[in-house]
Amino acid sequence: MNLRIAVVSASLLLGVEGVATAAPKSITLPPDGVQLKASSLPGYAKAQQNCVVCHSAEYMLYQPPTAPRAYWDAMVKRMKVVFNGPINEADMPDIVDYLVKTYGNEQPK
Repeated sequence: MNLRIAVVSASLLLGVEGVATAAPKSITLPPDGVQLKASSLPGYAKAQQNCVVCHSAEYMLYQPPTAPRAYWDAMVKRMKVVFNGPINEADMPDIVDYLVKTYGNEQPK
């Protein structure tokens, strides 16, 4: 029985030592051609800190320009809850305000 344990232990040790480690890889992403629309609203800086670290600002351009505040509120909550976005709860109203006034139905005409 001890011989069996010794053989299994030796096999495991050899197996672990024999495993090749993967070489680190790097990729270069193309530059983001779209930036958030600049604004003096507090949500602009917060959107830069929270939104575009995960996805392109181009994502906002694909949203309906008639989208109301409730839509943007749901989108920001979705990014936090569903996609685990690192968004501080206290920043969410400012981000929603920026989004609806810059990309949604509260844009100046």
